[in-house]
Amino acid sequence: MNNKKCLSMFLAVMLLAGTLFLVSAETQAFFGFGDDKEEEKPKEQSGPVTIEVATWADEAMLKMVDDFEKEHPNINVEIAKTAFADHHKTLLTKIAAGADVPDVAFIEISYIGNFAAKGGFIDLTQDPYKAQQYEEDIVGYAYAHAKTKSGKLIALPTDIAPATVFYRKDHLNKIGYEKDDMKTMQDWIEAGKKFAKDTDGDGANDRWLIADASNIYNMYARSGENRYFNEEGECIVDSERFVEGFRMAQKVRELGLDAGMAPWSNEWTAALKNGSVLMEPSGAWLGGHLKSWIAPEAKGKWRATELPNGMYAKNGGSYAGIPEAADHKRAAWEFIEYYSTNKDIQVQNFKEADTFPSWKPAFNDPIMDEPIEYLGGQKARQMWVDAAQKVPNVVTNPNDMVAEEIVASALSDVLENGEDPKKALKEAKKLIERRAR
Repeated sequence: MNNKKCLSMFLAVMLLAGTLFLVSAETQAFFGFGDDKEEEKPKEQSGPVTIEVATWADEAMLKMVDDFEKEHPNINVEIAKTAFADHHKTLLTKIAAGADVPDVAFIEISYIGNFAAKGGFIDLTQDPYKAQQYEEDIVGYAYAHAKTKSGKLIALPTDIAPATVFYRKDHLNKIGYEKDDMKTMQDWIEAGKKFAKDTDGDGANDRWLIADASNIYNMYARSGENRYFNEEGECIVDSERFVEGFRMAQKVRELGLDAGMAPWSNEWTAALKNGSVLMEPSGAWLGGHLKSWIAPEAKGKWRATELPNGMYAKNGGSYAGIPEAADHKRAAWEFIEYYSTNKDIQVQNFKEADTFPSWKPAFNDPIMDEPIEYLGGQKARQMWVDAAQKVPNVVTNPNDMVAEEIVASALSDVLENGEDPKKALKEAKKLIERRAR
């Protein structure tokens, strides 16, 4: 074979190999074979950086940031605080666009399933974060709540909110009841019948069992292992737990035992301030609000107790995650790690803003055994510690927010128009399934 033929064959082989390589690469890209790659590892910091921390609440954060910056002199923290709803709406928009995102994004527990489903956050179980090393020391339901179906962990919990019932001890005692008498929701309803009264003779009650009957339903809804969907993604809002929650809320409304006051309205805060409601189910954090600004003059009159019917539930809580498009991922992780896995910081935040620790080693701090002066010296924190560890791990679903909106509308129909609870929830389920397709 002469040299010209050899050269021609060599060039033909090289051209064919190059073509096959390009086809292979393009085919992988087209069919998505090459998309299953590891997340980009954060670059080492070469000098001082400034991280943006986006949140809706900074009460517990201000002192913590000072401490963090002292221990991390190469990291400066800028807090970007906006109103609760605006914060989450803006964050969703920025995450979807993949631009102008904060380095650390705080997420309230009711939104975490939505963010987990949409993506856009770093999986904190990957290198170099390896957040799974902390799983055993984090309250179980809080850790599980931030995981996707595929096992990714999009955020770490920074605080939790075990649900509890705050009640006016003085009022309860005056109508002949003690805390130990209040075991079931029916017990509270019977007490409410004695407490509710028209004191000014205008024909309408101005003392009630509870500010809003919808909060009765909330206790039931938040106490199950599944919220609106089960692990298979099936809608379960017509289950007995939801039906019973609707029934009890309707019963309270029909008996005139609630005031129909929306939480955080002026009327709601006034009712808590002047003691015209007997009980208020909430997260443990409400005690801090009662003490600091809602009803400071009622010190010693309020107490806390367990939810009725042996229920354990959450009522709030926060997470911190790192958007995939964040500029300073390594510094962001140092901030989150410091915030979520530092016992002293978790206890300090609890003292500053009543944000209950999600970090279990903080449960051994002496503060958990201290009497709470505002609650008449009651040692309520150990009760909340116990409750936090009994809250079931709730299955999240990308359609949780849709379901919540539809169920709330159904509950309104039951409370305002007397609709049958079973029928209302059956219709709600149909609508949710239609919207969730």
